[in-house]
Amino acid sequence: MTNLTRLYLLRHGEVEPAYQRVFGGRIDMNLSPGGQEQARALAEYLQNIPLHAVYASPMQRVRQTLAPYTELTGRPVEFVEGFREVDFGDWTGLSFAAVLERYGVTAYTWLDQLTSGQMPNAESAAAFRHRLEAPLRQIQQRHAGQSVAVFCHGGVVRGLLSILCDLPLHKMARFEVDYASLTCVEISPRGADIRLLNFTPWRDLSVEVCIATQKS
Repeated sequence: MTNLTRLYLLRHGEVEPAYQRVFGGRIDMNLSPGGQEQARALAEYLQNIPLHAVYASPMQRVRQTLAPYTELTGRPVEFVEGFREVDFGDWTGLSFAAVLERYGVTAYTWLDQLTSGQMPNAESAAAFRHRLEAPLRQIQQRHAGQSVAVFCHGGVVRGLLSILCDLPLHKMARFEVDYASLTCVEISPRGADIRLLNFTPWRDLSVEVCIATQKS
């Protein structure tokens, strides 16, 4: 089907310990050693998928996740400012526990807080959608009928899924988007279909190997 566009959405690997379970947002942090291993596993899996183009957030944790893939394939990457992580405003740098203590809300409702404007000084949900939608539509036009990867962030993956699937942003809280995960969306004239959600080569392939070993 020549008019089928396949979009691979990839979250960065695990971040350094100081920023785990923290609203990092626009903080430019590094990957942890475990995150670097996840990035290598993701790269090894992704190198076998034919891609026509690769786009990425310019943030450090995404660049470090992307590095093993570009080393393996030599494929050029276009960095897109619009794919930076959401700005959490006053929540930036706060741990999940600190958000609960200071604001009386669980960190896991952050999409609801963002949508309702209850996250002080944060980027609005409308502004977040607007900056994601512009590059997304450009990619769709430029690569119609092709396969494209976007290396980005958990919030950005959810935001792009919200746009592609025409669902409210806060509904995306139901989707897990783990570190170094891969989500695949196929886009056709009739709409978008999620073909793969939150696949983690660093974990899921290890489980498959263990199962196969036990059966042999």
